[in-house]
Amino acid sequence: MDTQNLFSLQGRSALITGGSRGIGRMIAEGFLAQGARVYISARKAAACDQAAQELSALGHCVSLPADVSTLEGIQGLVAAYAQHEDRLDILVNNAGAAWGAPYDTFPESGWDKVVDLNMKSPFFLTQALTPMLKRAATEHLAKVIHIASIDGVTVNPWETYSYAASKAGLIHLTKRMALTLAPQRIAVSAIAPGPFASEMNKDARDHADDVANRVPLGRIGTPEDIAGAAIYLASRAGDYVVGSTLVVDGGCAWAR
Repeated sequence: MDTQNLFSLQGRSALITGGSRGIGRMIAEGFLAQGARVYISARKAAACDQAAQELSALGHCVSLPADVSTLEGIQGLVAAYAQHEDRLDILVNNAGAAWGAPYDTFPESGWDKVVDLNMKSPFFLTQALTPMLKRAATEHLAKVIHIASIDGVTVNPWETYSYAASKAGLIHLTKRMALTLAPQRIAVSAIAPGPFASEMNKDARDHADDVANRVPLGRIGTPEDIAGAAIYLASRAGDYVVGSTLVVDGGCAWAR
């Protein structure tokens, strides 16, 4: 049993959407530390370029700005990635959005924006990159990791209808896609993060102590917590995890 290399990503390529900040950047940092060549994508080009420049101190990191909420943006990202690599070992579908509004006035725009980015985009981006994932799936499995949320596992008190629905849908979509892609040596799994400091979770970012009081473990998540989970799923260590969602939340989903 070669445990020395069980969690290594040496020589593998990874594409992370929403990789310029928050959870995506935490995962990018972890992958770089494990030896992967990392490509990050985000809608805001300047922020994506800056993040890649900073992460390049840790290893090979390239900025590929794109808006993956549209099929046109997805096709553009795939074309941009293909200029650098002819195969893809790891895809992390992390780009996401949230929207909160009262039930009686919840807008269609808040529904479509969130559901398109959180649930539709992971499917169509994976579909477009499947030929490159299959090309990588020779000596080892290729991996697709969807970033869901504990809000897709349990119900929170906030009126974020489209967010909760999209993340629950993504968790089930993970199972369906996994069944299709496993015979092609592409393992699909998901992570459901709890409170991590990010632009999307401003409470955890700006009021960490208050949020920590609601977490059984007594703290919010750290970059190592989410990076460790992603490295596990992306590496040989996670090869037999197919269609499952790993909840990484300090226990707070079960305390609601």
